[in-house]
Amino acid sequence: MSARRNALALLLPLATLLGACGGGQRTAVASAETHRGHPAEGVRDDAHDRKVEQSTRWEKLGERMVDGKMDRDTIAVGRDDGRFKTLQLKVEGSALEMFDIVITFGDGSTFSPPTRLRFGNGTTSRDIDLPGDKRGIKKVELKYGNLPGGGRAQVEVWAR
Repeated sequence: MSARRNALALLLPLATLLGACGGGQRTAVASAETHRGHPAEGVRDDAHDRKVEQSTRWEKLGERMVDGKMDRDTIAVGRDDGRFKTLQLKVEGSALEMFDIVITFGDGSTFSPPTRLRFGNGTTSRDIDLPGDKRGIKKVELKYGNLPGGGRAQVEVWAR
């Protein structure tokens, strides 16, 4: 009985978090090592993002907070999220340096565009064209860091 109680104690916070994310709405979910104990940080400014999605052809795949000088995160993208031809990165909150991006497609192949970029607060990357036709994306891996003198940056990955 105690094992069952322990399992319920572990699942209840997860069910609460999923319920708070809007039921059927797609949200970015990171692994425990990616979030570093901040489960709600992947869900920010969602009302504004939905307005952007409705008024443009861009769809937000996920977002992450940069926790330190050097950080690595993965944004999981599911099969039901669609097929895409172009990615774009947006940075909010502070300046950031992007070291590397690796996009893994549904078939397991990867694409890593040349990426050593510096972003200011509120800036967006150029459109990053993906190879081939529109493709499903399995995940987007990001390696980045905050620039000295700034606060915490938030990175958003958008696609169309």
